[in-house]
Amino acid sequence: MLQDVEWLKSITTLPILLKGIVTAEDARKAVEAGAAGVIVSNHGARQLDYAPATISVLEEVVKAVGGAVPVLVDGGIRRGTDVFKALALGARAVMVGRPVFYGLAARGEAGARHVIEMLNAELELAMALCGCRSVGEVTRAHVVTEGDRIRALL
Repeated sequence: MLQDVEWLKSITTLPILLKGIVTAEDARKAVEAGAAGVIVSNHGARQLDYAPATISVLEEVVKAVGGAVPVLVDGGIRRGTDVFKALALGARAVMVGRPVFYGLAARGEAGARHVIEMLNAELELAMALCGCRSVGEVTRAHVVTEGDRIRALL
């Protein structure tokens, strides 16, 4: 990974973000290699049908980078509440592919725009229901994960 990032940095001045990060170890390696950010992604779960869901590994990756670089999440974002959960678990931003492409296929540019507007409206509703006036007010305290549920039983 280090050699690849070094090579990429030698041919461009653009920031290098590494995609496909699903473990804390890979996240730390990405930071050590000089990546400007990491993208938590299982490539749409198309490559390995048993790959972990991005939302389930997001918090681990965020903790591993310790704020050194931004963490984005790609995969599994279908509703505004998914955006809310990702932000609450520490993602700086989300990437949305499939829903936008479905909108594009159905109604062209207007369909893609509609999907983005719908995600935004759902995010705003989730924020309002949680008492958040801005994205900056969304915190870890706003979500309960499967891990939280298991720890509560112990």
